[in-house]
Amino acid sequence: MRHTEQDVSKEPTPRRRARAQALSIALAVTPFGVAFGAAATDAGLETWQTAGFSLFVFAGSAQFAAVEILGDGGSVAAAVTAGLLLNLRSVAFGVALVDAMPASRWKRALAAQLMIDETAAVATVQPDRDTSRYAYWFTGLALFAMWNVSTLVGATVVASSADLIHDLGLDATVPAAFLALLWPRLDQPTHRVVAVAGAAIAVLTTPFVPPGLPVILALVTVVPSVLRRETTS
Repeated sequence: MRHTEQDVSKEPTPRRRARAQALSIALAVTPFGVAFGAAATDAGLETWQTAGFSLFVFAGSAQFAAVEILGDGGSVAAAVTAGLLLNLRSVAFGVALVDAMPASRWKRALAAQLMIDETAAVATVQPDRDTSRYAYWFTGLALFAMWNVSTLVGATVVASSADLIHDLGLDATVPAAFLALLWPRLDQPTHRVVAVAGAAIAVLTTPFVPPGLPVILALVTVVPSVLRRETTS
């Protein structure tokens, strides 16, 4: 019995487990933050602009998309539109995490700044509402800190050396990040059809339209699946 009690006391509490999950994810996104800082500087943004981008936007995939469009000579309007469309998924996150959000409106507005894929993932797997709320804030703040620090490192240290970017393989991080976001969503035939159709539209329209617009045009492939879901529901 004594041995059993000691084993139980050593088991991680829900909050301790949530912290471990959050910190592991925060460390995992660090190379992406460095890559973003380097990519943003390479696209023509000043260091303070790059740092401000991560500080006030804090949405990795949207930031990468915007920088890619600007780097290819696309307009600011195209970059902003692509970022907004990518972040529409946050609406679904808000519905799923309603129990984890604070009661007051201003606190919810503050919490919304931290609503990204990783915070939603960690918060939604917790066993109860209190732990879910704790996990949301801890994960969000840990990621926010690591993302901004790594962005600054990428913009100031790494961006000054093109050879270092290639040597570390950071030039491949941007497409790898998009592939990592896309791959788990290809678990259903409909999703695979949408992905292939979107890629085809982007490739076929690239020679004929301004940079950034192919990405936006590819998003029209999502419309039929959304309408179909609304009809069947």
